[in-house]
Amino acid sequence: MSFFDGYDVASSGMSAQRTRINIVSTNIANAQTTHGVNGEPYKKQNVVFEEMLLDSQKKLSQNNSFEKQDPLSLRGVGVKDIIEAKDQPVMKYEPEHPDANKDGYVAYPNINPVIEMTDLIEATRSYEANLSAFKTQKDIDTKTLEILKG
Repeated sequence: MSFFDGYDVASSGMSAQRTRINIVSTNIANAQTTHGVNGEPYKKQNVVFEEMLLDSQKKLSQNNSFEKQDPLSLRGVGVKDIIEAKDQPVMKYEPEHPDANKDGYVAYPNINPVIEMTDLIEATRSYEANLSAFKTQKDIDTKTLEILKG
């Protein structure tokens, strides 16, 4: 186990949650976007996380196969992918809107701001928990150095 392993785990969590916060914020900002670059309404995005071995553990093994790794080896979290939701747009009757179809309906993204705000709060709290773990590791290391310095 490395001196910096605790920092690496907390940092990987903070980085993943920062990406999630950015994606959720983008979803909220585009909740009413009816006309994107491709001419369609904005599509909600979701972050997919994955477990990952941290770099220090990967260096210990010549074969990076997950099955061959020590089951107790140090892991973190990373962003596997950012995917578009497959939800259909919400159709609203607004014949005066510039993006209305021939029947007077406008396609809006299927984004619920309440759910997005809940996801944003959850991601923020998770980020804060990882930050707290990072600070705790720093405090432990500081106290250890004070004891050793004597």
